[in-house]
Amino acid sequence: MDLFLSFLLDTAIGDPYSFPHPVKFIGKYIKTFEKFARSKNPGNKKLRYFWGPLLCISTILIVFLVTYGILKLAYNVNIYLFHIINILILWTTIAPKCLSDEGYKVYKPLKEEDISKARERISYLVSRDTKGLDKEGICKATVETILENTSDGVIAPLFFAIIGGAPLAMAYKAVNTLDSMVGYKNEKYMDLGFFSAKVDDLFNLIPARISGILIIISSFFLRYDTKGAFHIFIRDRKNHKSPNSAHPEAAGAGALGVRLGGPTSYFGKVLEKPYIGDKKKELEAYDIIKSIKLLYASTILIMVIYILLMIKLNNLI
Repeated sequence: MDLFLSFLLDTAIGDPYSFPHPVKFIGKYIKTFEKFARSKNPGNKKLRYFWGPLLCISTILIVFLVTYGILKLAYNVNIYLFHIINILILWTTIAPKCLSDEGYKVYKPLKEEDISKARERISYLVSRDTKGLDKEGICKATVETILENTSDGVIAPLFFAIIGGAPLAMAYKAVNTLDSMVGYKNEKYMDLGFFSAKVDDLFNLIPARISGILIIISSFFLRYDTKGAFHIFIRDRKNHKSPNSAHPEAAGAGALGVRLGGPTSYFGKVLEKPYIGDKKKELEAYDIIKSIKLLYASTILIMVIYILLMIKLNNLI
């Protein structure tokens, strides 16, 4: 029930900017560790096989143990205090409202034909070059971000919360934060972030595939192209350098009848990415809204499955 209440809390208020989000503290630890590791290893000789793994493992363990300790202490004090803190911690691990709000921030200027403002909004969400994006390019970047983060920002933390409670959900957020901060394949982070990137791939292996399936099922209830969602999911789910990202993107592209992926500019360099989906129609602003609906429908679907499982388990007990 705590997990369901945390979802309702996120739906109601999202992530207040003034709230001391745990990810901020995780990020501070990662930055401090990185600075220390580089000072102790100026030649980068031990970054990949010692400092990188140590950074990843220590971050995950600290976050898991601190979360577990806080909840254990709260439980020993008062059961109601335990549930309140548990709900608050779980709330910080999921972000459907934050993700949908960011999508709306791009959608609104697009509807008003303010391309310059839309480019500015999407620049906050993606690492690709946005200055030269046309309307369709902005739509594609936004839809891709929403679909990919349906897994990373919502379904994955819910999955780990279901199997391991708030401590495991927070451990996943630690993995996700590590990947977003040091998991880059560039000269600076290739060695330090190598281990973290691989651990992130491992943690997302099951949730990404569950997300793709949930999006396919959600497309049926939303009366999108369910047959197309299933077909493109099977065909294009591996069309990405990441072993996981294309699963929700492929299902979403098929459901919307659009083509994602393709050549993308990053810092002035064009990266040739495989296409995902078939171009049955041009991408348009309303596809952003449709992807948000897929996000929420998938979230509600996994919450319903979770509640039904809890009821079944309680009946068995």
